[in-house]
Amino acid sequence: MITERAAEHWDLELDDLFLTIGHRFRRVELRRRMRDYVRGLLAPVARKSSWQLAEQAGHSTPDGLQHLLAGAKWEPDDIRDDLQEYVADKLGEDDGGLIIDDTGFIKKGTTSAGVQRQYSGTAGRTENCQIGVFAAYVTTRGRALVDRELYLPKSWAEDRERCRVARVPHERTFATKGELARRMVLRALVSPLPIAWVTADAAYGQREPLSPTPGTVGRRLRAGSTQDPVHRGLSPHRWPVRAGTGRGVGRDLMRQRSEGTARLPLGGRAAAGRCRVQPTSAPSREAARSSV
Repeated sequence: MITERAAEHWDLELDDLFLTIGHRFRRVELRRRMRDYVRGLLAPVARKSSWQLAEQAGHSTPDGLQHLLAGAKWEPDDIRDDLQEYVADKLGEDDGGLIIDDTGFIKKGTTSAGVQRQYSGTAGRTENCQIGVFAAYVTTRGRALVDRELYLPKSWAEDRERCRVARVPHERTFATKGELARRMVLRALVSPLPIAWVTADAAYGQREPLSPTPGTVGRRLRAGSTQDPVHRGLSPHRWPVRAGTGRGVGRDLMRQRSEGTARLPLGGRAAAGRCRVQPTSAPSREAARSSV
């Protein structure tokens, strides 16, 4: 249960975060709308449409929030970089880790970028949905989402007119979820976040290596799988993994790591495998950017 004192502390921390990213919005009205939008997303609003969020913020119409999302000039990736610096300052520890996973957002229409009938782990079945791949940073001090990538299916990537209507950038091409995860790992490794290990669902290791080319990153990673073909011939540290729901993965993993008995929970549909991490040379910022 959240106490009044805890809520007040949380509110002050949120204001601190707003100050951290506020300079990315050049006009004061945009900064105010950004605050209202974020607070609305965190509020107990049934549907997170612009109308409901505007009503939650006390706006007479959703025009201001719609302009913030569709018309105003600001760079989401710049805010991501600010967020990673903020999280590193608040939660960073030398043995911190990065957790990669994807989730689905069920949709009813066909115009949202990347939407199609595809498997959603959130729903546990094939649904009309968008898929996002996310990276979360975790230490004994807490956990936070620090990066994201929208999965754009081939049916979308090959239909440039559909992408244009949905405002998908022209340079955006098809990339597997594993490639999207790899990009986020590279970005995180050259961010202020201190990262000692990375883990992901076994699905990320069954078809392609999640880790970048050996010698280009500070930590080598392979996601677990039952067949484990990409692991053979390596001599890195090994941590047992087990199938599970994924709930509390960061908290449980950090506790187990401190006890020296780390067991990495995989997604509920994943079979047991092994996740291995091997130190190599650290990447340069330029090398990471050229890889994404």
